[in-house]
Amino acid sequence: MGSIEFSGVGKVFGQAGGGTKALEDINLTIGEKEFVAIVGPSGCGKTTCLRMVAGFELPSSGVVSVSGRPVTSPGPDRAVVFQQFALFPWKTVRENIDLGLRNKNLPKGERDKLIHGALQLMNLESHADAFPHQLSGGMQQRVAIARAYVLDPDVLLMDEPFGALDAQTRVVMQEELVRLARVNPRTVLFITHAVEEAVYLADRVAIMTRRPGRIKEILDVRSVRLRENWDRFQNIEDVMDLESFVSIRTHIWKSLREEKGPQGI
Repeated sequence: MGSIEFSGVGKVFGQAGGGTKALEDINLTIGEKEFVAIVGPSGCGKTTCLRMVAGFELPSSGVVSVSGRPVTSPGPDRAVVFQQFALFPWKTVRENIDLGLRNKNLPKGERDKLIHGALQLMNLESHADAFPHQLSGGMQQRVAIARAYVLDPDVLLMDEPFGALDAQTRVVMQEELVRLARVNPRTVLFITHAVEEAVYLADRVAIMTRRPGRIKEILDVRSVRLRENWDRFQNIEDVMDLESFVSIRTHIWKSLREEKGPQGI
């Protein structure tokens, strides 16, 4: 399972009638093991959409569902990776990954096996006993992703997870996420301001209008990726030079520029 559905979703912050309308009539379905990225102007409600899937916010109207069940609270079927790594500095890599498993009351032997698998998945075996301050930003985000994956969630929610990284590390992590999507796929809702990142990573890219946010357009990137065989390239730079990639990227940028308001994109 692991599908996500927004059905007529609206969100108003503040008092009814005098509040701020953040979202209006959001309709979007994300299939099982599909990777969908949302891009849009600042303040359009991208992160609010993610927070409603996570169960951190409730819609003011409409329904957000995961696997056919309305979301009313956080749950173990959904894991969130934030822009800030949110690691406990006094705990080792192994102990940070173990946190969620402890909440599931699993036996230590089973937890150790799962942690070992997560460390292998993210190439963190040699850093298992290191503390966060001993790791680079990219390595810390690997730990955060491993902590999410170890819970075996149906849905992975990523809120600008590479936004705090330098440009070179960000590229490495994008390539790493593509690798993960191949070897251990999950349903992914990915929020980003970076158009190139969205096109490189996602099966589909949803473009939002400025506030109140609506889904303006959804682009099918996966069919282009398969037709043009983007996977034959090892590096993101090679993919970005392809005419098909440039065409999608340019289309998204033009669509976003149409939404430019007083606060800019």
